[in-house]
Amino acid sequence: MPALDDAGFDAHLSRAVPVLVDFWAPWCVPCEKLSPVVEALAREMEGRLDVAALDVDANPAAASRHAVLSLPTLILFRDGHEVARLTGTPSEKKIRRMLSQHLP
Repeated sequence: MPALDDAGFDAHLSRAVPVLVDFWAPWCVPCEKLSPVVEALAREMEGRLDVAALDVDANPAAASRHAVLSLPTLILFRDGHEVARLTGTPSEKKIRRMLSQHLP
């Protein structure tokens, strides 16, 4: 799962497939719990979904621009625009439900 930074964030959102961004921080215990679920979904949906992570401590501008106020936050982007958001540690089932509404 690629790590995003403030400088390349917007360019990454212009992918041909939807982009799921995992906003996290190294000190965030719930982020650690969610990470394996997100990584498994990234492998499973390769080609239909691009998944990336953004460390909000190291890259606060992108997090601020997208009003990320709690961690972890998953934001699904399509054509560079937010189409769905989940915060906290949603179940894999809840993440799949969100993705199914927006994936081709």
